[in-house]
Amino acid sequence: MTGTTLTDRALLRISGEEAKPFLQGLLTRDVLTLKPGEARWTGLLTPQGKALFDFLLWGDGEDVLIDCEAGQADALARRLTLYRLRRKVVIARDDALAVHWAPDAQDRPLDPRLPALGHRWIAPAGEGDASAAFRAHRLAIGVFEGVSELGQDQTLWLETNAGELHGVDYDKGCYVGQENTARMHYRAKVNRRLVAVPLAQAEEKRQRAALPDLGLSIELRRVEDLDPALLPDWLAQAIAAQVAE
Repeated sequence: MTGTTLTDRALLRISGEEAKPFLQGLLTRDVLTLKPGEARWTGLLTPQGKALFDFLLWGDGEDVLIDCEAGQADALARRLTLYRLRRKVVIARDDALAVHWAPDAQDRPLDPRLPALGHRWIAPAGEGDASAAFRAHRLAIGVFEGVSELGQDQTLWLETNAGELHGVDYDKGCYVGQENTARMHYRAKVNRRLVAVPLAQAEEKRQRAALPDLGLSIELRRVEDLDPALLPDWLAQAIAAQVAE
């Protein structure tokens, strides 16, 4: 790996006196308590609780930075604008900053989803590109992101393993898709999970994405059909705990 910049990510800056309350009513994580320099993974869902976009939020003073897929940044900005109505909120690209990643950078914050993902931070762009290295590392430990992996309006938020990856606050109040997400959680009804399996064991009807370069197939499979040996430890433990309840 050369450099730390994730060139496949972009930043949207949400500013204005109503920026945080605006996002609070839309997203799966609590935005009002977001501190400067803190990151939280969150989702913008359909009313039925299916993932439309996933991204990380970063506190930046009174503003919020959205760390999202570069290829989906404009679509996400348009979607947020639909919800803005007359609120005093500005939604704009911030090209002065970039997202950075390194597997070991002790002076930088850990990825909020899972410590094993490594360190992630916001700074001006540098030379080099860490996107491929981070993707391989992320998929090797069974963490999925983006439209191509999660699907769009296809996968329920908790089926993406969002509960285990700190992607939802159950006590934050209403947001788009909250009712079904909360019902699944409190009734322990996460019957399907997004997982990575060897491409040789792929089941096309359950496939979200085929990754020949990594020999993996990302699939939505029923919990009872999952082989624990194929799961990362963090997910195997979570599923075992759910089954035991």
